[in-house]
Amino acid sequence: MRSGQYIQQIAGYKAFIPKPLPPEPPLVCDDELREKLRHAMQLLSQLDGFSYALPNIELFIAMYVKKEALLSSQIEGTQASLENVLEFESGMPVENLADIEEVINYIKALNYGIKRLEHFPMSLRLIKELHAILLDQVRGKNKTPGEFKRSQNWIGAPGSTLHTAFFVPPPPDETMKALADLEKYMHEGSIYAKLIDCALIHYQFETIHPFLDGNGRVGRLLITLYLLWKGTVKKPFLYLSYFFKKNRQEYYDRLTMTRQSGNYEQWVLFFIRGVIETAQSAIEDTKSILALQQEHQNLIIERGIASPYAYKLLYHLFSAPIVSIKDTQVSLKITYPTASHLITQFVNNDIIREMTGKKRSRRFAYTRYLSILSEGTQPL
Repeated sequence: MRSGQYIQQIAGYKAFIPKPLPPEPPLVCDDELREKLRHAMQLLSQLDGFSYALPNIELFIAMYVKKEALLSSQIEGTQASLENVLEFESGMPVENLADIEEVINYIKALNYGIKRLEHFPMSLRLIKELHAILLDQVRGKNKTPGEFKRSQNWIGAPGSTLHTAFFVPPPPDETMKALADLEKYMHEGSIYAKLIDCALIHYQFETIHPFLDGNGRVGRLLITLYLLWKGTVKKPFLYLSYFFKKNRQEYYDRLTMTRQSGNYEQWVLFFIRGVIETAQSAIEDTKSILALQQEHQNLIIERGIASPYAYKLLYHLFSAPIVSIKDTQVSLKITYPTASHLITQFVNNDIIREMTGKKRSRRFAYTRYLSILSEGTQPL
């Protein structure tokens, strides 16, 4: 009863009706939770400091957004890799276009949300706008993008019904009340730290399951956007989709446990553990990227290829690690022969490698940078 209860519906099935946040009785914030929370906040502060040392923070953020979009989409069954997405963006032909378009929509939605929060607060309106972008012309486009559900949805194995489903969220009439309570909680907050509030909000959103499709992706978007909005993170570097993907079954089991037993504490501890692991991973990635940048800057000098354009190309590769000669010409605003000479120098010095094996329409990959970013991004 602490988190809600299953209520018999007229049609004969039972739907879960969640109680509003915060939990009653209040969370038990024991020594373990306080210590993990302190550690998580310490790591987030460290990550913020590291991020400003990156070669071009906004371009690097754009790459991290791509990684998050890919991982979050993969949890829902999307079969695409980071290299697939980058190949598509660089103009290369791809086979799994439908999967890649889902990832591209997630990138658009996340970037839209980040910009929107500069002028508007978190709201149900923003959540619907994000959903409309996510499902635009992709799988689920016929499931009322940008609109909360008007019919009952459920979670279960293929072929399951409302009576055999694993979980049945609240029906449409109860959904709107639950969403209004959630929006109120997001604005009013509570006595808890914002990371705890974020954990509770993510759980509550996934439990309400307000859309006919795309609830998981929207719920994961809300984690980053809420923490940005509240100032818990200064830059959008914290993405928990890799942690959720790696611990997929535990993620689902702990959400279920909260609904069934009202044990919010175990869910919050799991979520904070995710923040700690994710922040640690991002810090290590940042260190590796800074070391790679320094190594290749030194190499450019040692091999006698240092020039303003060589440095510009190196920095450009951190935002676009798959390039063509034509891309380089346009991005650096140089002549085609100059771009071709630069690319050749980078290939000869093992900074980039040609990836198509063709004589025409060649593409070049910044492979060591991609290997850092690609950890955990292979499809399930």
